[in-house]
Amino acid sequence: MVKTVTLENGLRVVVNQMEGFYSVTMGVLVGTGAACETDREDGISHFVEHMQFKGTPTRTAFEISDAFDALGAQVNAFTAKDLTCYYAKSTHERAAEAFALLADLFLNADFPDTEMEREKGVVLEEINMDEDTPEDLCLDMLSRAAFGKANYGRNILGPAGNVKRFTREDLFAYKRERYVPQNIVISFAGAIAAEEAVGLAEKYFGGMTGEFREREQSVAMRTDKLLKKKSIEQVHIAIGFPTVERESEDYFPVQIMNSVLGGGMSSRLFKKVREELGLAYSVYSYSSHYTETGLVGVYAGVNPKKADAAFAAICDVIRDYRKEGATKEEFLRAKEQFMAGNVFAEESTSTQMHLCGKRMLQANEIYDPKARLERISSVTLDDVTRVLEENYDFSRMATACVGNRKESFSV
Repeated sequence: MVKTVTLENGLRVVVNQMEGFYSVTMGVLVGTGAACETDREDGISHFVEHMQFKGTPTRTAFEISDAFDALGAQVNAFTAKDLTCYYAKSTHERAAEAFALLADLFLNADFPDTEMEREKGVVLEEINMDEDTPEDLCLDMLSRAAFGKANYGRNILGPAGNVKRFTREDLFAYKRERYVPQNIVISFAGAIAAEEAVGLAEKYFGGMTGEFREREQSVAMRTDKLLKKKSIEQVHIAIGFPTVERESEDYFPVQIMNSVLGGGMSSRLFKKVREELGLAYSVYSYSSHYTETGLVGVYAGVNPKKADAAFAAICDVIRDYRKEGATKEEFLRAKEQFMAGNVFAEESTSTQMHLCGKRMLQANEIYDPKARLERISSVTLDDVTRVLEENYDFSRMATACVGNRKESFSV
């Protein structure tokens, strides 16, 4: 059963006590990320996330990691477009100690100068690694092609020039504005009672202060065609189309629609582009949904000599799909896969921590897996046919390409 409490300072706590488990995953989720940044801040959400682990007044970076290891606990963090999450997983017996450590690094990080310079080098290498990973680079470029240089078009890592320039005060200033109680949810999932979890949150976060001010942003979809010329063995192709926002009634039909197109080995893209034509080893589709809008995309890595044929085949598959619609067999198979994925998610404390925390942070609602499964179950083939007609509009397509080519792709 999931329970939620709002502390006096406005911070929300959500607890999913899961029977039959012996571990606890605890997370601190902040409603900020790359899409919330200004040009000058570009990359700061991710850099703050790194620096949070680099020491507090009472613990060095090594002492923080050693303390978690001594508990047999795991700790990590990630930054997304509109979310930053710090989390730890431990046995129930060590949950209070693990949460105390998590709270210390989150609340008391002091960003030592020596660690700042060292971590800048680490993040710069991460940027280099992204640059040398064509698939990741291509998908980042697709976001830029579809959303422009701001909001959801930002690369989470940011530009190297910004990372080199960030100061301790830049990080503290960003935290003072974004890391405030009303913009934070603490989520627990696993072998922990609500009373214990709320007590821990109150003990360490109850005195947290700060006033949250939402940043207004204008999101406009684009149809740019971007190319990154690289002398590599493959050409990497990504195409994207606008789709519905996160809270749309059509969110679930779009998920099933996407699965039929490129969600697995039984999908249309896989069977046609890889199995029948042999044009790609990796080809798939995906969807990303945000507060204001969304993107349905397709990625493929192909032989340069077959790149034009592969792009044409992908477009043909999409056109045929939009024209013909999904068969009953395809619809039922995709629907079952989607429902199964949601059932499997209930068997992971880490996934439940994230789902419960994210739902509370972004919609101020309790995550209800039963209601979610009922909503998926209610999707009909007619619903998928309808959203198909509203998606994959080639006049609104954005493209990105990485490889040894003179230009990107267009229809």
